[in-house]
Amino acid sequence: MAKLLNYQQSGSGKNIILIHGLFGRLENLNMVAKALAENYRVTSVDVRNHGDSFHNSVMNYSTMAQDIIDIMQHLAINSAVVLGHSMGGKIAMELALTAPALVEKLIVADIAPAEYPPHHKQIIAGLRSLDFTTIKQRKDADKQLSQYVDNLSVRQFLLRNLSSENGQFSFKCNIENIAKNYPQIMTAYQGSNSYQGPTLFIKGANSDYILPEHRTAILRLFPQSRARVIQGAGHWLHAEKTLAFNRSVEGFLTS
Repeated sequence: MAKLLNYQQSGSGKNIILIHGLFGRLENLNMVAKALAENYRVTSVDVRNHGDSFHNSVMNYSTMAQDIIDIMQHLAINSAVVLGHSMGGKIAMELALTAPALVEKLIVADIAPAEYPPHHKQIIAGLRSLDFTTIKQRKDADKQLSQYVDNLSVRQFLLRNLSSENGQFSFKCNIENIAKNYPQIMTAYQGSNSYQGPTLFIKGANSDYILPEHRTAILRLFPQSRARVIQGAGHWLHAEKTLAFNRSVEGFLTS
């Protein structure tokens, strides 16, 4: 029997599945889930090697999409709207492209079906360097990580993964498995399928994750797609401009 992702459910109605990004956890999309749960049944998941989900040394997109299929089967969800941010958006795209009957509508937040440069190497190095024998409180971890990651908001995001039990800190994400699979996480979609269902790409205006040169691939793979740009938002657009993000999602769902 397949291992199942950790998940949380809220609300009732038609099904929506939320998938977080790299180094994240399902709580990252709580403000989206809370708004959607007023009208839908929302299932938020922790991706493998993240949050409270199982750890596994395999972490390619076909396997991570299968994790979503497994949780849908477990919860008797025949089809759902699937929303993913960043790496979660790539998982959502993989699912739509390989099992389109399961995806009623697709929402992709600030990511393209493209290959990206390895811009998380310092983050991975910093997380691997954390010495939990010397970390007694959160600020100790922040001080160690600051030697690798100078952006405070990025460190705060990463350190949400700190867990403490009986005074001993640990990290929720399995950094070794993520590091091993990092080249695959950065890859573009490798197949030749297309998804004919309604698709929305939401881009943060200040983010460079979706660029004009991605348009051809997006339209080839998702010919029924449309785009929405949220002004004043970067890559974490759902957190930076929650109301605008939620309005974009709701407008797409009801159109």
